[in-house]
Amino acid sequence: MKIIMTLCAAVLLIGGFLFYRSTRLPDKYGIFTGAPKTEVADLIKQPKDFARKTVAVEGIVRDQCTSMGCYFYFQEGTKTLRVDLQDIAMNAPRHKNGHSVIVEGQMVKYGDGYQLWASAVEFK
Repeated sequence: MKIIMTLCAAVLLIGGFLFYRSTRLPDKYGIFTGAPKTEVADLIKQPKDFARKTVAVEGIVRDQCTSMGCYFYFQEGTKTLRVDLQDIAMNAPRHKNGHSVIVEGQMVKYGDGYQLWASAVEFK
């Protein structure tokens, strides 16, 4: 009887772990190409200098889209930089505010300013 109970417990544990892994959203989207790193402050101050150039940047997630997680902002002082994930992670993990993230992408026009159009992102 002990053997049967032990086997049942093992099956439940393994099954629960596999179910958890299959329903969890990944933390990495897209393919990183090894683009040169830059600072969020530089992207905010001089977005035209980085237009259509692939760059990598690391920062803290601020004000992420709460419905689907398809964009978030980096903040530098009182200024923000919008990071669009729509092409690579329409349903990115939400509630990542305050978490570190690495993004690779290009600065593109957005309204009357610029945003970082992500080609790869890794939530830490």
